[in-house]
Formats: sequence, structure tokens, C-alpha cells
Amino acid sequence: MIHPKATSQSIAVSLAVILLLLTWPAYASYIVTDTGQVGCFDNTSPFTCPLEAVAFYGQDSQYDGATPSYADNGTGTVSDLNTGLMWTQTPDLNDDGDIDIDDKLTWDEAVAYADELNTANHLGYSDWRLPNIKELYSLMDFTGTEPTMCDNEAECPNLKPFIDTDFFEFGYGDTDAGERLIDAQMVSSTMYVSTTMHGDPTAFGVNFADGRIKGYGLEMPNGSEKYFYVYYVRGNSDYSVNKFIDNGDGTITDRATGLMWQQDDSGSGLNWEQGLSYAEDLTLAGYDDWRMPNAKELQSIVDYTRSPVTTGSAAIDPVFNVTTITDEGGYANYPFYWTSTTHESYNGNGNYAAYVCFGEALGWMQAPFPPYDYSLLDVHGAGAQRSDPKSGDPADYPYGHGPQGDVIRIYNYVRCARGTSNPFCQGLADSGDVNCDCSVDNLDFARLAQHWLETGCQDCWGADLTGDGNVGIDDLAKHCKNWLAGI
Repeated sequence: MIHPKATSQSIAVSLAVILLLLTWPAYASYIVTDTGQVGCFDNTSPFTCPLEAVAFYGQDSQYDGATPSYADNGTGTVSDLNTGLMWTQTPDLNDDGDIDIDDKLTWDEAVAYADELNTANHLGYSDWRLPNIKELYSLMDFTGTEPTMCDNEAECPNLKPFIDTDFFEFGYGDTDAGERLIDAQMVSSTMYVSTTMHGDPTAFGVNFADGRIKGYGLEMPNGSEKYFYVYYVRGNSDYSVNKFIDNGDGTITDRATGLMWQQDDSGSGLNWEQGLSYAEDLTLAGYDDWRMPNAKELQSIVDYTRSPVTTGSAAIDPVFNVTTITDEGGYANYPFYWTSTTHESYNGNGNYAAYVCFGEALGWMQAPFPPYDYSLLDVHGAGAQRSDPKSGDPADYPYGHGPQGDVIRIYNYVRCARGTSNPFCQGLADSGDVNCDCSVDNLDFARLAQHWLETGCQDCWGADLTGDGNVGIDDLAKHCKNWLAGI
């Protein structure tokens, strides 16, 4: 029976929403949030952001993405209002108020601990999981500073990790227990489909201390198990699932993120400044707004089920074309790809920029015994995110850089992107174009329908357009304003 006070408008709206919920696919669920990087850098230092067509134009901070947005639920959980993921707030697993070596788990323990949390209905939920590498990397915040020059926190009092500590608790390596400051590796559920080092089983992880993704062997060189910090996640199980469409014109659209990609790559190596110019100058398929992607955007198209050894390919969907290179050992391999994101150091220098390895993440490992020979190995796995000097001569780094001798190429490749991965389409919030395809249609209404008449909701990303915590007539009005109109 229809309530006598129900209006024809509310009945029509409710029927329309129900129909859309039943007949239209879900809203795109892989929102790549912005890196948070502010300010611009040349090859070495911060400088005034350049104008268009000037050297170094097109870097990370000059293009806006989906602004990270979190809610502290006051229950030991944090909701990401863009991705729809809910996180445990702290890696302090023993709840003693200190994040230290006693909170770390092996990879097997980290996987099993999720089951323990669910059995205990931890924080009121029973569907926690160890995050995959793309879910975990969604928390990366490039306002952080790289701490290689710091031995401890006291030595570098203003050190900033690569995660938003206004919402998440974070701990560096436990230097009191003999760890390095950067031993803050946060493990994911994603195992490398190949192996690193000398055939070691390897799990990918994010290091929020130094702003990198690496594959970590499950055992230390001495044969003991490696231990990691852990966050757990729940919700939006479709996050990280790409939906690529070959547009037949040299471009690929990812319907999951809303980004369009260049199907080919640059075809040759470029330094960072050259890479930015290449992207800004590109005209392809009638578009002239191509750019170098930021680190989080580029990592979104890594295919972690692929590697040069296991699939004979780069770690990317075969819908993309990848240039084959000859690596430092003389073997066929696949490139590192530049991002527009500077990897800022603690002292404020911007000498390095982030890149993503679509081929093996090679490094020169030196034997610990005479004659101390070097071996070229896949040290971090295809799909790692590391950084390279923006300029210079690779010959100046004959055995790489860092603890694992990461090979230094400097002349990396570029795959351009355009568009934005933003659930509210930067600047188009009032249009109702929720999925950022420049049209207000049934796909946009589907997301609203999923949360219709919810109140006090925390996971209503893309539906609660007014931001009042409820989904109702006011949000519907924003969708209706430009119904079936191109934006």
C-alpha cells in the first residue's frame, strides 16, 4: 500500500532508482587518487612551476586528480571516500602504543591473521583481508620525503612518511632493535609470479618510509623469515580490476579508472625533461591534451599476473604495445617508464623521479666474499616502483644505486595518459557526471541507485554528491541537471 502522503515525484524517483539498480552495471570502481604532490622541481631542486610550453611543464602538481579524502570513523578504522575501501588504522597489532618490531608478521602470518580478525569480528566486521598491492598503493602520498640520509628519526626531526598520518598511524623501522629506519615495509597479498634474487619466492609490498613498491623475498639472506608491518582492508572487492577497451585508434580506455592511455610507448629512452616534453607535445587520435602520468596512475595499469620470465612479456595487459629493450646484461627485457612524480628527498632536493618497472627490476648484487663479484639480478620484480636520476650519464653508475644496486638508466620510456580518475570529475561535480565520461546517463544513475535513501553512510562515494552523509533527492537533482547532455 502506498502511503497517502507520498508524492508522485517521490514515487517516480523511487521507481526509477529501482529500475536502474536492476538493469544497469555498477559504477566504475577503481578510482586512482592523486599523489598529493605540490610544487614543481627541475632536475635538482624545487622551483617556480613553469608555464605551458616551457621546460619541465607537465609535471605531477600541474595536473589535478581525485583529491584524497578520508574519514576517521572513530572505531580504529579509516574509510577512503574515493575508493570505497575501509582500512585498519594502525599496524600496532599488539596494541601496546608502540609501532615496532613486535608488531611485525611474516607473510604467512599476515595472511592467516586476517582470518583471526574475521573470526573475532574485529572492529565490528568479519570481511577483513590482506590488501593486494594496488589497494595498498592507493594510500601512497607523495608529500612524503625520502629518508636515505637519515639514520634515525631524531637525526631528521621533520621527516614525513608517504602516508597521511592525520588518519593513519605509522612506524618507521625499529632502530632500537637494530633495524634500519627504512625497514617499514608494509606487505600485500600479491605474490610476484616470478622470483627475485637467486630464485626467492617474493611478495610485493609498499614502503611508506621511502615511497616505493618493491618485491621482498620471504626469507632474509641468512635464511630467517622476513617480517613486515600490516594494514588490513575491507570493502570494494572490485578495486584494482582494470576494464580496458581498445578504441582502435592507438588509444586504450580503462573504464574502471576513467583514464585513456597511449597504446604504444615512446619507442626510445628519454631523460625526465625530455619525457615531459614528449608527452606535452603528443597529438594522438584527435587529442592534444596528453601528459606524463603520475606514479599512482601509471601503477594502475601494471598487470601483476605477468612478468618477463613467466609470460614472456612485460607486466601489462597485451592490449598495450611495449618496446623490447636489451638490458644491462645483454638480454631481452622491457623498459622502466617515467612518471611525472618527483621523489623528493629529506633535504628538499628533487634529483630523482619515480618510475614503474614493466620489465624486471634489475639490480647489481655484490657477493659478500672475495672476489666480491657483482651479479645482475631481478631484485624487486616486474611491477616495482623505484626512482632514477632525472638527468646525467648512466655510465656514472656502473653498479647501480642503493642497497640492492638498482640499475640506473636515466633514459626511460614514456606511456602517456589523458583524462582524470575522479569520481566527481574535477570541476564537474554539479553536472552529475559521476563516472567522468563527459555524459550524464544511466551509468551515473546506477551509482546513485546503489545507495538510494541511505543515511549516515561512509561508503557512498559517487552517490552522496552533496556531501551530507545521506543519499536522496538533493543528490538526484545534481544528476538530473544535465541528464543525457554532453558535458
